[in-house]
Amino acid sequence: MTGSSETPAAVPQPADPAGDSWRGSVPATSATDLENLLGTGLASAQESLARDGGLLPFALVVENDGAVRLVAVTPADAADGGDFDADGMISDLTELLRQHRDEFRAAAIVCDITLLDEDSDAIHVAAEHQDGSVFAAVLPYGNGPGTNGLEFGELSADTSEPAVWVDRTEPVV
Repeated sequence: MTGSSETPAAVPQPADPAGDSWRGSVPATSATDLENLLGTGLASAQESLARDGGLLPFALVVENDGAVRLVAVTPADAADGGDFDADGMISDLTELLRQHRDEFRAAAIVCDITLLDEDSDAIHVAAEHQDGSVFAAVLPYGNGPGTNGLEFGELSADTSEPAVWVDRTEPVV
């Protein structure tokens, strides 16, 4: 996709986050961490798409003190200047997050995906908390008709499984 000089639109939010069924099923602090990762991930991805015309996978973490930090890896084939292996980058990010998971309480992996049913690209954010809570969302996007700017669709929830705390069998209290 081609980039745009326009500033990304505001990060879409569910109409009533308090009314979301997932939010009521997780501790309030976990829900806040996951929502923070979702919002930061979507905003960062929108900015990258607008600035660079593409999106390399990246991760965000909520450190134990509450600070949010960006985590990135370099594509293995970056020196070639060609296409990069997004799946390989996601695997590398996941492994890096697993190795350092005691340093943070929540993590999210943000990447670009293709929605085959809708024939659209989308930003995908998969967030999880050390207590076992998970939340994922997709935000479709494409070039606006007759413009060079990006248009974003409606944010929707997606299914997700733990990847960082995959071996966690009991919630942390």
